[in-house]
Amino acid sequence: MSGSVVGNEHLSDHAARDLASKRIIVGYGFWIFLLSDIVMFSAFFAAYAVLAGETAGGPSGHDLFDLTNVAIETVCLLLSSFTCGVASIGSRAHNAAMYYGGMAATFLFGATFLLLEIHEFVGMLEEGAGPTRSAFLSAFFTLVGCHGLHVTLGLLWLLTMMAQVFAKGFRADILRRVLCFSLFWHTLDIIWVALFTVVYLMGAGG
Repeated sequence: MSGSVVGNEHLSDHAARDLASKRIIVGYGFWIFLLSDIVMFSAFFAAYAVLAGETAGGPSGHDLFDLTNVAIETVCLLLSSFTCGVASIGSRAHNAAMYYGGMAATFLFGATFLLLEIHEFVGMLEEGAGPTRSAFLSAFFTLVGCHGLHVTLGLLWLLTMMAQVFAKGFRADILRRVLCFSLFWHTLDIIWVALFTVVYLMGAGG
């Protein structure tokens, strides 16, 4: 009997160490991914800073940017970051209502942000201010469009996470994925704050 108890305790300790090891590896690997993404955005920011004044006689940010529209986008993304945090708390507490409510609100705010950004792009294209018009616009569409693409992928990931929790419950591996999604979404929020300041506020002021 005592040997069986010792064996069970050994297996339990081994499982706990294995779980902690997986958590560390997943977290470390995902942080490397996020840092590589930040490096990529840093390169786009640097390119934009160099090319911001190269309008080739075309419209500048001062002529094109609607700060009211961009302010609404910013509020939507900031609120989505808050609701994403609520969903993360709900997942750790195994509170389905808090989790699904937070994720649904995050999706709605993120989708609204994306629709407003698409509306802005379409309006600029209709005015003849597309990415081929000048180096400034090429850098603008690359930087802002890359962020919008990340938001799109984030929304698809969000729906996947909702489906996985619905199908499999709050398992440990699912919770690790929810944590990774939350880190990804908050990173997009931070990048947008920098983008809003450098591109829109400084561009409209110029």
